[in-house]
Amino acid sequence: MKAIVLEKFGEVKHLVYKDIKKPKIKADEVLIKVKAIGINPVDVKVRSRQAPLAEELAQYNPLILGWDISGEVVETGNRVTGFQIGDEVFGMINFVGHGQGYAEYAAAPAAHLALKPGNISHVEAAASTLAALTAWQAFDRYGKLRPTDKVLIHSASGGVGHFAVQIAKHIGAYVIGTSSSSNRDFVLQLGADEHIDYRTTSFEDVLSDIDFVLESVGGENFQKSIQVLKPFGTIVTLPSGHTEEDELKAREKQIHACYFMAVYSNGEDMEHIASLLKSGILKPYVSHVFEFEEMHQAHLQVETGRTVGKVVIRM
Repeated sequence: MKAIVLEKFGEVKHLVYKDIKKPKIKADEVLIKVKAIGINPVDVKVRSRQAPLAEELAQYNPLILGWDISGEVVETGNRVTGFQIGDEVFGMINFVGHGQGYAEYAAAPAAHLALKPGNISHVEAAASTLAALTAWQAFDRYGKLRPTDKVLIHSASGGVGHFAVQIAKHIGAYVIGTSSSSNRDFVLQLGADEHIDYRTTSFEDVLSDIDFVLESVGGENFQKSIQVLKPFGTIVTLPSGHTEEDELKAREKQIHACYFMAVYSNGEDMEHIASLLKSGILKPYVSHVFEFEEMHQAHLQVETGRTVGKVVIRM
């Protein structure tokens, strides 16, 4: 089968198109003929060895990136009961671990998957995995967003952010989203109640009494976000690298802080995402679709840090 192998960490040129053996599945896995692959910032960071996960993955040869897939089940393990050959499925597979999604076929634990809703394409399904799971788990697992809460979502037009806005509105929260002015209309169309242009307005000067912050920028943005939270409020931060000073500031204000949210593969959560997609409550926005042979371009697009919504590879 065709796969894209990372021959060594570094530039996109080290992602190489190769023929390798089709994977063999375990008893609790299914073999998926991949139809679409979601590309995330973590893909870029692992490829360039800027993520801790890269050190764990360095042991694999061949090393195949990719965790977000959508496709068709072509084989099932003898302990799999929830899926059968011909089912269309999607999910974030083997995260945190060796995903091996950049391939024509992928072996995936059945427990990481959900049935793809019939009203969305494989491209849309592949877009609705890691980013949607991150938003859902931030609000449901790491923190607990309540219908009466006022929530601040940074980078609201991005992959995680655009799902977070929709999920928070579905829960019933009052949503404030930050992005550049060029994405203001997009963020408001997602359902945000207010928009702040981070380039012209310091959010910490105009906001207060926030119940929940989803912080995806890192650096000094964490402490600025602490300033606008109520005592006993919640902040979930996605980037790693918090400092002792960050922890001290959070403790001083008696903030419930999750300093680095590691999204994890979970079929139950994927089923919830699938139900929101099926009902139309959640709608992925895919700004760029590339062919499998254009993986380099897909990585470079994500690397800009300015993608609205999601980048997806179509097989």
